[in-house]
Amino acid sequence: QEDPLPLAFYVHDAEIISSLGKTLESQAVETEKVLDIISQPQAIFRVRAVTRCTSSLEGHSEAVISVAFSPTGKYLASGSGDTTVRFWDLSTETPHFTCQGHRHWVLSISWSPDGKKLASGCKNGQILLWDPGTGKQVGRPLAGHSKWITGLSWEPLHANPECRYVASSSKDGSVRVWDTTVGRCERILTGHTQSVTCLRWGGDGLLYSASQDRTIKVWRAHDGVLCRTLQGHGHWVNTMALSTDYALRTGAFEPAEASVNAQDLQGSLQELKDRAQRRYNLVRGQGPERLVSGSDDFTLFLWFPAEDKKPLARMTGHQALINQVLFSPDSRIVASASFDKSIKLWDGRTGKYLASLRGHVAAVYQIAWSADSRLLVSGSSDSTLKVWDVKAQKLAADLPGHADEVYAVDWSPDGQRVASGGKDKCLRIWRR
Repeated sequence: QEDPLPLAFYVHDAEIISSLGKTLESQAVETEKVLDIISQPQAIFRVRAVTRCTSSLEGHSEAVISVAFSPTGKYLASGSGDTTVRFWDLSTETPHFTCQGHRHWVLSISWSPDGKKLASGCKNGQILLWDPGTGKQVGRPLAGHSKWITGLSWEPLHANPECRYVASSSKDGSVRVWDTTVGRCERILTGHTQSVTCLRWGGDGLLYSASQDRTIKVWRAHDGVLCRTLQGHGHWVNTMALSTDYALRTGAFEPAEASVNAQDLQGSLQELKDRAQRRYNLVRGQGPERLVSGSDDFTLFLWFPAEDKKPLARMTGHQALINQVLFSPDSRIVASASFDKSIKLWDGRTGKYLASLRGHVAAVYQIAWSADSRLLVSGSSDSTLKVWDVKAQKLAADLPGHADEVYAVDWSPDGQRVASGGKDKCLRIWRR
């Protein structure tokens, strides 16, 4: 009953994507040559679909707005409308720490790629840093934004293994880069004329910010110079994703080598940096990282933001605004979730439409990939989670259990658990 192991085929380090003929053309190989075609398994390990709720964790007194596993899957954090950030102990699946400090809803949380710090941003525009080991606040609050925080993104581990800098985007239209060690704002990136909706710190030294002014801006991270503005969307840009997101999020952590009980990363800073660099290079491949953006105009665009300000593809088909878009960890497939109740799958290299996953009876808010890129979990306003088999393009498991809308969902990088939270204030942990 097991799936056959998916293989990828290569000629001269170039992957055969559509056909052998096309690859040979692009490689300009002479017709008389004898060729070695190399095959490699696409994923060396398998993540099993989660099928049951193992814990229902109460504690938040208002809706859970965000949930995020740490890069190794050792810790789980959640941010809520009750102004707290909570850490949960995954070995016992019980509440661990409640972090008080914000004075308004916690809208955004983000783990540093070494897993040692969590940044949280609230509706007041304040950013706080937390230590998951103690639940205590680290350093002073990062204050400067005049309106609420819409996104947080850390400098990649391979760029700086100390995980010192974090960038924030805000409803006030600006992006700020913070030095977390001294607690001060290093740079303010202005240029957007409306709220910045989301932010990504890429692996090649670029920052990407998307805005309600219908543009995406590409900045040089180390000095804040605006490199280019990507235009094309006819309405607010809500969401974006990088083809390298998964490698950037997990840093030096290799899911295939994970133990059953998640651990902290071991090794010197240099070792961690090298490991993260290797993993990043592997998923980045030959070309620069790709970016996909989703908008209130119901469309998605695929870009090569480092090279071109024109989009590679315009992806149409959704019949309502797009909530979230994500590349699979192996960067082959893009999944988008929409208010039209569907999830659509697209080719991660060309933007070509592949399939629609239908089953939710209300808006799909958030999605998360399994580490082996074979499964997708979605949370919806219909109060269910659904696990999808991407290759078969069908439902693998239906997970009812929440009493109300599911706002947030995440799949742990080691593949062991899915966490979800929403309007019923309850955090649920799902396992296979």
